[in-house]
Amino acid sequence: MSRALLVGVDQYGDARDLSGCAADAGALEPLLARHEDGTPNFECRTVRGTVLREALLTDLDALLGPGADFALFYFAGHGREAHGDVALGTTDGTGATSGVAFREVLERIGASAVKEVVVILDCCFAGGAGTMALLDSGAAVLRSGVSILAASRGDQVSWESRGRGRFSVFLEAALDGGAADVLGHVTVASVYAFLSESFGAWDQRPTFKANIERLHPLRHCRSAVDVKTLRLLVQWFPTPDHVLPLDPSYEPDALPRDPVHEAVFAQLQACRASKLVEPVGHQHLYFAAMESLGCRLTALGQHYWHLSDRGYL
Repeated sequence: MSRALLVGVDQYGDARDLSGCAADAGALEPLLARHEDGTPNFECRTVRGTVLREALLTDLDALLGPGADFALFYFAGHGREAHGDVALGTTDGTGATSGVAFREVLERIGASAVKEVVVILDCCFAGGAGTMALLDSGAAVLRSGVSILAASRGDQVSWESRGRGRFSVFLEAALDGGAADVLGHVTVASVYAFLSESFGAWDQRPTFKANIERLHPLRHCRSAVDVKTLRLLVQWFPTPDHVLPLDPSYEPDALPRDPVHEAVFAQLQACRASKLVEPVGHQHLYFAAMESLGCRLTALGQHYWHLSDRGYL
């Protein structure tokens, strides 16, 4: 059972209104609610526009309550520095109490029985979430199973552009397959890698903090190579450094035709496109076959070879 609480706050009484937070939360909901093949993923609750402090705390308690194994909390809105912490701005926030301090979120996460919790913050000073203002150490304090993906460092603002948060636009692309691995798995770590490359040295810098033992997929997208093909790597390549001999019979353009070799070659071409296999002696796999050369596994291909060999696929 997986739950997601998506919050986008555009209306503020004591601060400048925003224009893209509600749109950001709305754009992420369908990507998190369903995997790419349409099967259910997170059961989403989306709150947009006007969000009050007590209502947000109530929704957080429901998100982290019994009955779920995986919870995701996404917040887009104003963020304010708060004595080494960051406060998530709500519509009824004031100068004294601007919303929900992230320590209040962490307290609820610490008391929750939900094993895996992912927090994604698209707000100013988001990188301050989860830090401990003790001797200015900046140390992260997270219980096991918790990860925080933030739009900026603790001393930076997060920008909107063309009616959307820049961070959330890239986050949407990551969930839509941009951060998927060969098997189509999108994890919080792969999302961070995608986001980190999306911002330059002069931009806001996304941050990532985690205390996790394994990565659970946030979403499943279409795999670049079918898992059945990946399981065949150990048959085609008896050892990880084996060179598979090729000849013209693997190419459908050559005569006489060999349907078995042609089927294998089509799968090798898919592996080549995903950087799992590379030709030996030529730049192109086609010419490696036509000139009776060969192909071998790349370092990434050897990784999936080992997964197949151990029965992990």
